[in-house]
Amino acid sequence: MSSHHIVREKQEPALYIHHLGEFDEDFLGQLLEWSPTLIVNSTEYEKAVSLGLKVDIVVNPGPDYSFQENTKAITTRTNELDAVLDYLISEKYHAVNLIDSVSNLKELGSYISEINIVVFTATAKSYAVKSGFKVWKPKDTIYHIEVLAYFETSNLRQLEDESFVVINDGFVEFTFNAPYLFISEML
Repeated sequence: MSSHHIVREKQEPALYIHHLGEFDEDFLGQLLEWSPTLIVNSTEYEKAVSLGLKVDIVVNPGPDYSFQENTKAITTRTNELDAVLDYLISEKYHAVNLIDSVSNLKELGSYISEINIVVFTATAKSYAVKSGFKVWKPKDTIYHIEVLAYFETSNLRQLEDESFVVINDGFVEFTFNAPYLFISEML
């Protein structure tokens, strides 16, 4: 039995590859499964093309770049991440998956009220949650939580530093008074 899905433009999160590094190619394939708008930093363009990816937008290309057909360019003098997020917000995207070498989600905090951002590194998936966020997780899932404010949680036990482990298969819920809590799941 086959299934057919209708995916409307901008329904799926865009994907911005800021720095690919050692990111798992199979996981990259999962992020590309629904054919999101693919934006890459010019430093990652050749690698993306060598992986057989169809790039929609390149950020800060040099003057002599030759692109795939129908590829657009964003040229900016500001931070590339800021330029990409400004572009996506202006184009009415609701979410973006971002691949980078580090999770700098806290630095992108001013955008969180305007667009959902998930930052992927080779080892973690980081995102901001609002109070009351609840998700089912299997036992032994590891979270890293930047403790910027007091929070309460269920089904988690603190390990060392800012690491927490899911105690039992089931829901984990976060309650706090701050606007957001930044959490990372180890991949």
